[in-house]
Amino acid sequence: MIDVLAIGAHPDDVELGMGATIAKLVRLGFKAAILDLTDGEPTPYGSKELRLKESLESAKILKVERSILSLPNRYLLDTIENRKEIAGQIRKIRPKIVFAHYWVDRHPDHIAASQLSEAAVFYSKLTKSDLPGQPLEIEKIYYFYPFHLRLSIKPSFIMDVSEDFSKKIESLKAYQSQFIDNQFIDNQFIDNQFIDNEKNSPIFDYLRKQSEYLGSLIKRSFGEAFISKETVGISSIFDLI
Repeated sequence: MIDVLAIGAHPDDVELGMGATIAKLVRLGFKAAILDLTDGEPTPYGSKELRLKESLESAKILKVERSILSLPNRYLLDTIENRKEIAGQIRKIRPKIVFAHYWVDRHPDHIAASQLSEAAVFYSKLTKSDLPGQPLEIEKIYYFYPFHLRLSIKPSFIMDVSEDFSKKIESLKAYQSQFIDNQFIDNQFIDNQFIDNEKNSPIFDYLRKQSEYLGSLIKRSFGEAFISKETVGISSIFDLI
């Protein structure tokens, strides 16, 4: 059984949202997995083959299992069929806790992924259904911060990732087609579409500043924030930072 499953709309979404937390959990001995709902293509500098290679390299760096579904990038929708496909994967992976996209975002795929994840978590426990595998009730579902919108969200909790932030950056640099190759090329037209090649180049600096700010709220060097729709309980006051 897997302890934690993080669900992202595209390869690199989970790493952007909670890559350091994944690295920390693995370092502490927990088992983690990533489920990408689409292969992330098309993109200006990627391909299906390249994105698959990059996503598997990132998973290797984080030391996690990774599965990639074939749902349509850019046109991801919250449908019954998609809910059932994801629920089937949840039953197969059998996590204790699920992490998903925050439900407000600029990218429609991220919004749909959040809705799909929540619905699939519910579906995964259904009995007398045509879903594959045995029913599974998930203990908790948490949501990682959006990164297409700069929202002021009060987190339910912040994970101290001071020892693991560098691993997050390392895992993201595996996505060379998305964050490295397009940094220093002049803006141009590709297939009659204007491509701003500089837009991804500040991502590592932004992530560092964001994580340093979140870390400062808990008096640590780096942090990653999460939201829960339910009240978060604790079993011991001594578990708190």
